Amino acid sequence: MSEAEKEAVQRFEQEIVQPSMDKLVVLQFTAEWCGPCKQLSPILEQVAADYADKGVILKKIDVDSEKTIAAAFRIQSVPTIYAMYQGQPVADLTQYRTPGALSQALDQILKQANISGEAQSREEQIAPLIEQGLALLDAGDHDQALALFGQLHEVDPDNPKILGALARAMILGGHSQEARQLIEGLDEKIASDPAVAQARAMLDVAAVGEEAVDTSAYEARIAANADDHEARFELAKALMANGNRDGAADHLLEIVQRDAAWNDGAAKTKFLSLLEAAGLEDPWSSAQRRRLSAVLFT
Repeated sequence: MSEAEKEAVQRFEQEIVQPSMDKLVVLQFTAEWCGPCKQLSPILEQVAADYADKGVILKKIDVDSEKTIAAAFRIQSVPTIYAMYQGQPVADLTQYRTPGALSQALDQILKQANISGEAQSREEQIAPLIEQGLALLDAGDHDQALALFGQLHEVDPDNPKILGALARAMILGGHSQEARQLIEGLDEKIASDPAVAQARAMLDVAAVGEEAVDTSAYEARIAANADDHEARFELAKALMANGNRDGAADHLLEIVQRDAAWNDGAAKTKFLSLLEAAGLEDPWSSAQRRRLSAVLFT
């Protein structure tokens, strides 16, 4: 090797191989003249920044100035992106060109390689406290759950499990408006998490903490005409607001059984929202899904 080649290898060892001993290095081979590289670089930089506390770092190699390293990796075209761990390429990330695809790939690699950064350590510490808070919610101790999840939110403000549980505690404690403000405008990735989706469904199907809704007018209309789906639908919503999810489910299923297509399937949609609000893994939701299946397929 020439002296220049030896220096290039030493730089690679120091700047890429050594950091990859305990972190995941996203290695981008690039060039000044490469248009796609310039389009991809901001995406890689943003994803790497988002994953910095999970043990991910981004390094770049210009194939024109670092020909020795590019040749060692047999780079045929740019951009080429590898994930490096413990000095070895563990994945080819070149095909992933969107933040979502890159994030999904990194999540899988981090899990398989068991790489831990600050985020993973924090998650391990917080996980038992989240379980404790969820147990408080299940036990109906909304004030204690609200206090606990409020503290956890200060420690880890972007954790979707904490956000969803905090919003649920607010709703069940009669603070629906505060819950709505908490979950509105969240990043799409966080907002789509099941924990946050459950809290949003609770806001949609119930007005916990408000005065009881008078259902007599709707009941009278249904008594006069069992096919008054509008009255039955409004009655179901009122029962939700009154905390009577069994009654609400019964009336929504009655509409589905009589006319599943009514109002573009509004009854089925509201019924599924009711299940999501309860938690899709909840035994009550499982039983109600079986009832819905029986109505739809028998």
